[in-house]
Amino acid sequence: MKINEIYSKLDNIGCLTFTTIKDNYPISRIAHFFAFDDQGLYFRTMKVKPFYAQLIENGKIAVCGMNADSKVRKDKNNMPEFDAGYTIRLTGEAKEVSINYVKRKAETCDGFALALKDIEKYPAMTVFKIDKFTGEVYDYDFECHHRNHKLARKPFEFGMTDNNNFGMQINSHCTQCGQCIISCSFKAIKLTDGKYKIDKLRCDACGDCTIACKFDAITVTK
Repeated sequence: MKINEIYSKLDNIGCLTFTTIKDNYPISRIAHFFAFDDQGLYFRTMKVKPFYAQLIENGKIAVCGMNADSKVRKDKNNMPEFDAGYTIRLTGEAKEVSINYVKRKAETCDGFALALKDIEKYPAMTVFKIDKFTGEVYDYDFECHHRNHKLARKPFEFGMTDNNNFGMQINSHCTQCGQCIISCSFKAIKLTDGKYKIDKLRCDACGDCTIACKFDAITVTK
């Protein structure tokens, strides 16, 4: 995904959860992005806030949000039911940018122009840029109202490589019995060139296939 596509997904949500690290514990609060460019994603906070201190200390940050009705309904069998939508998450590094940088960007970008007005109103305010991150869009339709499968994952990376290979894999113990396909409600397993393979972009890593397999042919990579 391109940076403008990632920003659009975030901006459609608006308020997101921003998480930093303090004393090895995660600390979360609600904030939002106001702009992007070819250098990264931008948000602002106050220099007197713990949020600022944590960012300055180590720069580590995670962001997530959900574009859908967050209320959980129950169907006639009292099971949870969710509207189709998407979640997005990213993990990366944030850096403070100078006021001169904000002023230069304000000449050509409305988002930065509004940020500059905010800084003039609240002098303790400052701007951060997330210039390195990885993440994914988790596009779900659990009831299959709009397509014939539940999940379409879209991983992305910007300024860094994602070495997280988490997911399910079918190994050489596979006897091609087909029980994994029968058990997979996400339609993530297919027979390709005579071998069963798991499509990670459809797989929710729910574990149903590992329970159905009697030959230890499905492993979880972490």
